[in-house]
Amino acid sequence: MALHDTHPVWHTPEMRQAIHHRDPGAIVRLARRAAELTQAQLGAATGYTAASISRMERGKQPMRDMELLRRIADHLTIPPQLLGLAPRHTPSPGPGTAAHPVQTGIRVAGPDPFSEEGEDPVRRRSLLTGLAATAATGSVLGAAAPATTAPALTGLENLLLHRGGTPTTAPTRQAVAEALATSRRDFGTCRYDALARALPQRIALAQALAREGAPEESATAVAELYSTATRLCIKLGEDGLAAVTADRALTAALSGAGPLTVAEAHRMVSSSWRRQGHYARATDVAVTAAQQLAADRTTPETDRLSVQGNLYATAAYTAAKQGDRATAHTLIAEAEATATRLGHDQAQGTAFFGPSQVLLHQISISHLLGDAGQAIDHARHIDTRTLPTPERLARYWTDVARAFHQWGKPDRCYHALLAAEQAAPQEVRRSTVRTMAADLVRHDRTLTGVRGFAHRVGALT
Repeated sequence: MALHDTHPVWHTPEMRQAIHHRDPGAIVRLARRAAELTQAQLGAATGYTAASISRMERGKQPMRDMELLRRIADHLTIPPQLLGLAPRHTPSPGPGTAAHPVQTGIRVAGPDPFSEEGEDPVRRRSLLTGLAATAATGSVLGAAAPATTAPALTGLENLLLHRGGTPTTAPTRQAVAEALATSRRDFGTCRYDALARALPQRIALAQALAREGAPEESATAVAELYSTATRLCIKLGEDGLAAVTADRALTAALSGAGPLTVAEAHRMVSSSWRRQGHYARATDVAVTAAQQLAADRTTPETDRLSVQGNLYATAAYTAAKQGDRATAHTLIAEAEATATRLGHDQAQGTAFFGPSQVLLHQISISHLLGDAGQAIDHARHIDTRTLPTPERLARYWTDVARAFHQWGKPDRCYHALLAAEQAAPQEVRRSTVRTMAADLVRHDRTLTGVRGFAHRVGALT
């Protein structure tokens, strides 16, 4: 990717220092990283080996080959004089011209966080201004209110404390099925306010179904609703409450639900252990549940593979959270093999699994392991049109933003966060978004509308 002449890298203290000290190696290193190229990629494009690029950037190899230096300057759009070269008398590729344009299937309303290629810098800034302005007025976001107030979980807390409730409708199989479907839809569309209000009554309704002579259907529904409650609590950062709802999900599942529901409840228990910092235990819970499910032959293979793959992916994420690179890679490879056997993305309750879901986990895992560039490479391979729900789409853009934030690219991070907000306004209430938004406010002179975004997500309160 070529760097345009208004790219933020030219205004960083590191670049200014490298130019002041006439350090061509540092200039090349900073420009290469800003262009999202590895040393191997730059070497292949200019005739160097990756090792030579590394030595050159560290000042260990004299930069005497003028032709190769000119190739580097042309490829990264570095002004030739910064590398000790005479300016060209013939026009060089202008700002924003890509040497190797990246093709992706990603579509967003507004600027693409992945692409600065082939766009005029003024037009790009105008696009960002437009997206930020429409986000601020709510026209893109469906007139979303500022996301500073978290959904109230008082009803769920009361249900957990008193272990029961009285449903307001008759506990029929159809009513419970509708409650499950609506809960899945509320979570998938990030309607967390509505879900938080409705879950206590829906759980009470599912519990009452057991008294109507349907204990197995009741156990399955109660377990799924408590699993949904766990996912909601994790979204809202209520880790203590998530531990309780995960335990209730597993207790209900073990009282009469099928193996798929039991396995999914174990995944929620694993997630709650991870949120409390018990990484080894969380990994063991998920892997053990996946192995037990693999031996089950009472459920359809596609359903079994879907739940099993999610367990391996969850365990891989937990291992990455612990910093265990080898285990994380081993487990995500197992999830990928399971997805290959499955062959497609599939819904199972409120959970989804398949090839695109493995890629989503690989983005998160690479970010956790400090491999921001690798995370972005994984993200480029996802066609966002295939993601099944607004929740998954918003989570994808949030993970992309985290990777760009880690990589030191505030403009790309901001673009991705706006895309997440556009997909699901309530999803950007999360603490990780608030942290990024607070940091991005430092760049409010170059990121149009960022202060308004930070206010909407509660980062300035």
